[in-house]
Amino acid sequence: MDGAVAFADGDARIGPNAILQLVAVLDQKLGRAVRDRVMQASGQVVPPPDAGMWPETACRAVHLAVYRDLPDEAEALMTAAGTATADYILAHRIPGPAKALIRLLPAALGAWALTAAITRHAWTFAGSGRFRVVSHRPLVLEIADNPLGGPCHWHAAVFARLYEALVWRNARITATQVGSINRFMFSV
Repeated sequence: MDGAVAFADGDARIGPNAILQLVAVLDQKLGRAVRDRVMQASGQVVPPPDAGMWPETACRAVHLAVYRDLPDEAEALMTAAGTATADYILAHRIPGPAKALIRLLPAALGAWALTAAITRHAWTFAGSGRFRVVSHRPLVLEIADNPLGGPCHWHAAVFARLYEALVWRNARITATQVGSINRFMFSV
């Protein structure tokens, strides 16, 4: 799904949690000084807590700075930030009745409902990239031209946490990257 929203500056946007949750993880796990170095190296500022959609180029710069400057910790940091982002979505973006309904449905229907909602809101995390559902059984999601670049442990963690919380308690996700395509395959 290509639903990128272009702004006056021409830059596609994604949700600010792509940076905000990563900043919180950096502060918690490595300290403010490391976070400040990453932000400086990326040439970006920390968005305000009430930021609206944020330029995807800014989010990408921060993510790539983590992979470049903290290679030994990058996967764990991105996974923690993605999990925190999913927790934010669960707490603030998915209405309680919708969460309750998805949990009550048989797993196949719950996965279908959650996947449909994710597809409708793909513009918030895929930006100028293209999101699609490759298959439902097994569930395989794909982002082509991922705006965050790299292997995208962040997206994998977001998806894994959402499905674990709402559909499959023991969901596992395998993320692969081939060229500019990131694929996320679930096993339960």
